[in-house]
Amino acid sequence: MRELPNRWILTGAGAAALAAAGVGGTMLQRRHGQRIESDPENEALREPPSGRPLAIRSADGTMLHAEVFGPEDGTTVVLAHGWTEMLDFWTYVIRDLTASGFRAVAYDLRGHGDSDPATDGDYAIERFGEDLDAVLQGCVPEGRRAAVAGHSLGAMSIAAWAEHHAVAQRVFAVAMINTGVGGLIAESLLFPVPEFAKAVNKALAVRGFLGARAPLPRTSTPASHAAIRYIAFGPEATPAQIAFYERMLVATPPDARASIGIAMSELELHHALEHITTPTLVIGGENDRLTPPSHARKIAEMVPNLDRLIVLPDTGHMAPLERPAEVSRAIAKLVARSADAHQPMADGARET
Repeated sequence: MRELPNRWILTGAGAAALAAAGVGGTMLQRRHGQRIESDPENEALREPPSGRPLAIRSADGTMLHAEVFGPEDGTTVVLAHGWTEMLDFWTYVIRDLTASGFRAVAYDLRGHGDSDPATDGDYAIERFGEDLDAVLQGCVPEGRRAAVAGHSLGAMSIAAWAEHHAVAQRVFAVAMINTGVGGLIAESLLFPVPEFAKAVNKALAVRGFLGARAPLPRTSTPASHAAIRYIAFGPEATPAQIAFYERMLVATPPDARASIGIAMSELELHHALEHITTPTLVIGGENDRLTPPSHARKIAEMVPNLDRLIVLPDTGHMAPLERPAEVSRAIAKLVARSADAHQPMADGARET
């Protein structure tokens, strides 16, 4: 089990520095840490589940870290996290799925968590599709198919993979959560501006947010916490849930973070959706500023085999953290509704 750095309790030199800045700031910081520590969700997120580790080599040689959870004979659900996250992002969902008898496989995307930085610094979205293919080859038992769920960049990886592979030969169901596959800046609600200011908005979004390379503060503060809540979470997210993601964000190397952010700003994969021919679940968040519900509705209109579109109320960009029970239940129902979920595709069968 990896240990996320716990820098959310005021101690030592950090406390002294804050004290020098003023007693008021120290008290605010202390209360901030206490809110996180006293949140009931803090205990649930303190120790993410530990899986059976696997090392997987992608097509360009980048080594990926994956973990397998649950019974080996269970139906496999592959989980691909999003930008500036890591496989522990799926903590709640992994617990729910394995408790229901599923075999969950989660992996760190290149440049995240325990996976290596991209070979030659290549963070093109196509490489993330190749990474997913490598995980499917390395983690799904021979002769079987898996369900695949992706959050944000993880779902973009599914679309990139689908563009160049016979989806139904390897996968029997797909879940795309809090994502878009094009026009991410144009439809973002992060920096709402009038029509005439769209060019400025794009520059701000790319240079000041998606492509920013500056290192992030190593200590959570009330200000950083509030900013992350505004950007990524809905109104009902708890302090511990926000802090849990904040640790992942801080741990993501700045160069990888920026390179991937720029690649996402240029993303256009709507044409790839026609290749996702298996039953497809689409989940959006009503309060998602990064990939608003308009993205979910467009994906739902374009995939050939929509299973269900769900827009979760009072939910931001982090549905698997904010609404884990709903997300887990929707994935489990998707698997149950998908015909022949436990059977491999027959030789010579075609996608429909």
